[in-house]
Formats: sequence, C-alpha cells, structure tokens
Amino acid sequence: MPLTALTGRAEVLGTPGDRHDEILTPEALDFISRLHAAFAERRTELLRERRRRALLLASGAALDFPLVTSAVRTDRVWRVAPPAPGLTDRRVEITGPPERRMTVNALNSGAQVWMADFEDATSPTWDNIVGGQLNLLDAVERRLDFTTPGGKHYRLGERLATIMVRPRGWHLTEEHLTVGGRPVPASLVDFGLYFFHCAQRRIDAGSGPYFYLPKLENRYEARLWNDVFVLAQDLLGIPRGTVRATVLIETVTAAFEMEEILYELREHSAGLNAGRWDYLFSVIKNFAHRPDFVLPDRARVTMTAPFMRAYTELLVRTCHRRGAHAIGGMAAQVPSRDAAADEAALAKVRLDKEREAEDGFDGSWVAHPGLVPVCRDAFDAVLDDRPHQIDRTRDDVDVTAAGLLAVRRVSGPPTGEGVRANIAVALRYFDAWLRGSGAVALGGLMEDAATAEIARCQIWQWIRHGAVDRDTVLTLLDAETAALAGEDPHARAAQAREIFERTALAGELPAFFTADAYDRYLVRRTEVRP
Repeated sequence: MPLTALTGRAEVLGTPGDRHDEILTPEALDFISRLHAAFAERRTELLRERRRRALLLASGAALDFPLVTSAVRTDRVWRVAPPAPGLTDRRVEITGPPERRMTVNALNSGAQVWMADFEDATSPTWDNIVGGQLNLLDAVERRLDFTTPGGKHYRLGERLATIMVRPRGWHLTEEHLTVGGRPVPASLVDFGLYFFHCAQRRIDAGSGPYFYLPKLENRYEARLWNDVFVLAQDLLGIPRGTVRATVLIETVTAAFEMEEILYELREHSAGLNAGRWDYLFSVIKNFAHRPDFVLPDRARVTMTAPFMRAYTELLVRTCHRRGAHAIGGMAAQVPSRDAAADEAALAKVRLDKEREAEDGFDGSWVAHPGLVPVCRDAFDAVLDDRPHQIDRTRDDVDVTAAGLLAVRRVSGPPTGEGVRANIAVALRYFDAWLRGSGAVALGGLMEDAATAEIARCQIWQWIRHGAVDRDTVLTLLDAETAALAGEDPHARAAQAREIFERTALAGELPAFFTADAYDRYLVRRTEVRP
C-alpha cells in the first residue's frame, strides 16, 4: 500500500531510493502535512510581501529601522532564552552538506558545532535531500561510517560536534513532495523530517533539536518560524522552548530588524550569525538597479569595508544586549598541498578570526576541518577558559542606517580579471550543482550557492550600469564555457551556460538562480498510484 493511502494527504513524487522508506514513513509524512496545512498560506503571503518590498527598493525607496517597532529596540529588559545544552561554547563551528563523508569528518573535526546544510551547500536533488536526512539519523544513532573507494575507513569518534540543521529558505519548494497537489515548502520538509525523526533522540542524548534559519528578510518571517516550532513541539509532545535556532543575518533588510528577529524567536533563540556572502549578495541584488551601489570585484569587498563592518558590529551589539550568541562569518579557504599557498591562506583566516574575536563575536565558521585549529586559537586567545563573551555589550557601537548602506566608500569599476573570475566561478558552480554537488572547491575556496549568486548578480549589475560591455561578457562566456567542457567530458556546460544567461544576462534580475534552475533541471518525479 503506498504512503499516500496511509496518510490521506502527502504524496511522494520523487523516485524511490535506498532506505528512503526509513525517512518517508507514513507518520513523518503526516507530520509534514500538518505543518503544510498550518503554514503554507502564510509563507505565500510573506513571499508576496518580499516581492513588493523588492520593487519599492528598486524604485528608490529608503531603507531604515522600522519606526513601529522602536519600543522593542529601546526596551532594555527583555532577553532571549539562556544557551541550550551543547550550545554554550560555540567558538568554532564547521559547516557543510550532510553527505556521508562530510558528516563523519565534521562531527569528528573538533569544532563545537556542525551546521548540516541543506541550503546553500546542498544541490537539492531528491536523493541528496532524503539521503542527507538518513545520514543525520544514522549520526544521531551513532551508526554512521564511511569507506572511500581507496579503502580508507571513517567512523564516528567519542566527542562529536553538536548538530545544527540549516533547512532551505522560505523561497524554495520541494516538488517531489506534495499535499493536495501543491509542493510543500522546502523549509518545512527539511525541518520537519529532521525534527520528527531526531528531536527526541537528541533530547535523550542530552542535546536538542537545533537549527540555523537562512535568508529571513524581516520579523514576520521570524515569527512564522517561531510558530512552526511551537506547533511542531506540541504535535510531538516536546516542551516549548526546546527548539533553538540561530538566524543568519544575510539579507540587508534583516540587518535593520535584528532586535525584532531576536524578539520574535526569543524563547527559541540561539543568537544571530553574520552570513557575509549572502549578505553581500543581498546588498547587490536589492540595489542592483541603482548606480550608486555598484561594487568592485568580490575579492576587494572585505569585512573591513565600512558598510560590512557596520553590519557586523551592529550584530554583536544587538546579540549581546539580549544575552544571545553572535557567530562570525565563513572562512572558505581550502587547505592545499602547496605549502606557500597554504601558509598564505591560513594567514588570511587567522587575521579574519582574530578580528572577529576582538570585535566581540563568540565564535565563527569554517568550511574545512583543517581550519578548525586556526579558528580555535584565535578565539582561545580572547576567550581563554570562558565559553563566550556575551557580557561584552559593545556599548561603544552606534550604527546608523546610513552606515549600513555606506557602499560608496568601496564602490568602483570591476577589473577584467574580476569579470572573468565571476563568469568562471558561476559556470563551474552551476555545473557542479546540476550534477549534485552544492559545495565546490574552486581556486582554493569552498564555493556555495551564495558566492555563485554574487558572481551572476555582479555581472548583471556591471552590464546594467555600463561598467562592463555585454559583448565582452559574451566573449568571456564563450571562452569559459569551452574551457569547462574541455576540463571534464561529463560537464553539463551547455546547461550551466543556460542558467548563467537566464540569471545574469536577462532584462530583469531574478531573485535566486536556485528556484528557476531547480524546477528546470533537478525535478525528477515518479507517478504515485494507489
């Protein structure tokens, strides 16, 4: 009997895979159906509001701290919930997709936290989504291991990082799972399957169901997540406040509502994170139509840029005022076998993490296990034996709306190398994403969807404002497409080029490449019959 007959609502349209039935149980699908029924319409309304606000910003509307919520910001009494078990000391957090090998290596890395990323670091094929849930379940049950084709065996050690799961953003759907003929919001699928199978298991192990929430744009989207948590806990008989979530401040609109976002999630809050690459993408995307927001090559927009520094200092001040952790941004360098290059890359990571620790962050992100010691050393030097520095409230910080938008101080034309690099990175990432990999080492950096988004948005913006000629871009695109095809006979160069043309060369700038490309290239359905 198919699962749809047992649940009466949820339909699995994705191709069945090995052990999928352990995750897609009738009970789990019924749980997803309940979440979908409760929240799908609100999500649709919030996405409609996103589009309306984006049009306003594109037309020149001002962006400022909301006047209507000033009481939340000025009230000095309220604070978020105290740190949950396993989330008190977060000085090093490692991120990566929940692939089997990555899961073992991340949990064994020595980091305090592993963020299992179903979002920017995962290509959302059906096998990746369900397989990632299986890997998390196996990890929670401590039955996970991995053997390479060369015979090297990986198994879980004794001391493991605390697991936090990042579901996909509100803007995406899971087309392989429908309720009433409508695809389920991808956020609810990723959250719901993990919560249903692992929440009580994590509690029994002395931890809890912990999450990272991506791409929120305002307090209403945080309120929606809080309501999801409340209902999910009620449905499974788990006490309210057990769930904890760190919100990534990775959109420019959310930067103006940090306190409000913490307030909406306060009983479930585990702080904020400075999602630097998505934040830069959001700044470019929201102001791409404006000539005074044209940025130079990505490599030249560092965290010391005034508008980026204002954003991170405000984040630390906001979190610590409310008793919350402030987690720093990603170190994306990938250690190499070239000693000189490796030394230079580690020196950059060290400087970046030292700056974050000295600015007041309580921990930070790395993309590779080899960077864990560098990050730990930087934070050990400041924290010593303290688990965090939340008591450092940064009352010296005073960030204005103008400061958050002070892009002109780093504006400038792109270089020829910058244009080529953006085209090369976007094409190669699109190719890897189409073939099922969402985290890709390119040029010594671990690239994910966020950096590909920056690359294609900058090309669109540069063409729009005459910083680069369209014919020049097309010539470079021809060369990089040919190079990609020559590098790997299995490369999907033509499709990668199609994605680039649709998302970087169209008349209007698409909000995300992932939404359109997912539906065109990754959706594989099998008909479900009673």
